[in-house]
Amino acid sequence: MAVDRKQLIVEAATKSFSLFGYKATTMDQIAKIANVGKGTIYTFFENKEELLAEIVTALIKEMKAEAEETIRDDLSFHENANRAIYRLLEFRKDHQLTIKLFQEEREIGTPTVMEVIQRVEGAIINYIKDKVEEAIQKGEIRQCDPEVTAYIMLKMYVSLIFDWEKCHQPLDKDKIASLFEFYLFKGLSK
Repeated sequence: MAVDRKQLIVEAATKSFSLFGYKATTMDQIAKIANVGKGTIYTFFENKEELLAEIVTALIKEMKAEAEETIRDDLSFHENANRAIYRLLEFRKDHQLTIKLFQEEREIGTPTVMEVIQRVEGAIINYIKDKVEEAIQKGEIRQCDPEVTAYIMLKMYVSLIFDWEKCHQPLDKDKIASLFEFYLFKGLSK
């Protein structure tokens, strides 16, 4: 059985980035974990940045698939939005690589990692934006700027899941959903 060396390298890099972070990972570590020569890595990837980019592309595809699994035709836009965004953020929270990358972005501010985080958030926003556009076309929500709306939806969820927990008891999934519906879909006006 032929060994897919490129896949071994990607898996080894994912493991190393997850354990040590992007900045602390070296091509030598990746080669050792993959059990390949360092030169073999360079036959597939020009540098560590290119290797991380490939991993993140696969990660974004996986995140989108996770979100799509939550969408149901019998639910309203805001119920599906709730389910999909929650799943995306749970994925991000549960996935060791994203945990490490977000930690490195916060603590070290590695420029390459900051770009990757922006790329992941951009992909999430684009996904939500597409769903907002569909909901507008179906008449489920009022006309609005889909990109701004997607941004607000994501940031509200991030605040309720991650930021709130810094000083308060974590909110459960149902409470987050009800707050999301109240502030975004119903509003504060009587």
